[in-house]
Amino acid sequence: MEKDRLPKGQKWISKPVVYDIVKDIKDVDLSTYRLKFFGAVENPIEITYEQFVSMAKDRTVADFHCVTTWSVKDISWEGIKTKELLKMIKPKKEAKFVMAHCLEGYTTNFPIDYLYDEASMLAYKMNGEIIPKRHGFPIRLVIPSLYAWKSAKYLTALEFMTHDKKGFWELRGYHDVGDPWKEERFDED
Repeated sequence: MEKDRLPKGQKWISKPVVYDIVKDIKDVDLSTYRLKFFGAVENPIEITYEQFVSMAKDRTVADFHCVTTWSVKDISWEGIKTKELLKMIKPKKEAKFVMAHCLEGYTTNFPIDYLYDEASMLAYKMNGEIIPKRHGFPIRLVIPSLYAWKSAKYLTALEFMTHDKKGFWELRGYHDVGDPWKEERFDED
């Protein structure tokens, strides 16, 4: 049922609104760009954009929900499912949380369990095209089961942590998890 797709407090719009923590995003030099996976993992790795694209074979279509009350239906993402990357890097048992690090200094934290979700991925394409610069080029973390601020743009690293640490918006009062179905918009503390 169509209504069941829309979390409480949200409204459908036709395309995602762009929000950033900085006014201008610098161009990315793909020859020096590296995506890192580090922290509480058995196999920390660093991959180039070219390596990422050559490994990318997964696709997911999911609704996208912003904490500011808008939602967009059926965004198509292409890249690598995060659960597949976890097989490569092998998080340690004590790794319970993840911090996403981004080119412009943005960070966001979340429980590691969300990376095992079937729809979660690292994407380099959005709706069949290379992700536009303002939507996260070169790689965007996509976690459709959480509010959009957790789907970090301009991704440079995923840090696996044994203890939770707040990211950019979480330090400013946003919820540590951000589940739209529970309306976890802001921290209740």
